[in-house]
Amino acid sequence: MNRACIVFSAILFFLCTCQIHAQEGNKVYQGFDGGMMIHVGYLQGNIPSLQYQAKGATFGLGGVVRVHLGKHWMIGGEGYVSTLSQLKNGSYIKYGWGGFLGEFYWTFKYVMPYIGVTIGGGANTDLLMFDGNRTDWLPEYNVVFHKQTFLAIDPFIGCDFIVSKSVHLTLKADCLHSLSHGKLLMPMGSRFYFGCIFYH
Repeated sequence: MNRACIVFSAILFFLCTCQIHAQEGNKVYQGFDGGMMIHVGYLQGNIPSLQYQAKGATFGLGGVVRVHLGKHWMIGGEGYVSTLSQLKNGSYIKYGWGGFLGEFYWTFKYVMPYIGVTIGGGANTDLLMFDGNRTDWLPEYNVVFHKQTFLAIDPFIGCDFIVSKSVHLTLKADCLHSLSHGKLLMPMGSRFYFGCIFYH
């Protein structure tokens, strides 16, 4: 799956180069946009050394900033934090990541579908409490804290709903893949996003 994502990314960046060359003689810079999105996903994984299994819905918030090049291409950056916090005693599993993105889009009357990929990295942070109480101020002794960085590639597809020239509502789905070695508690399948994007 990771190999397929790398090939997909290479094709998109090749198309980006073709798009920019096709705009020679015309105005390449077409403005910028940015906004915030909430998202929901699912995480399931095992930590064999602790005989621990985590699973549940993850929720998070993040944002994106992009520059428009030509009529169909955008480049920029994005970053998000997703947390699985429905665990006992205040335990949580969190992963934050960000990176550089490239995407193609097509504009119709009221909708703007798009497809793209983000390449970057982040960190997986786990705090697992096996006893104790998160509401007191007493030391906890049966606790595991772990943090691990990773490289990632994240293909995505989505659609903007054009409210006005300056405001779009967006729906997006992605599938984050780790390029790092070692066992990570990573999300499974797609995450789904909803947000508001402001265009200038």
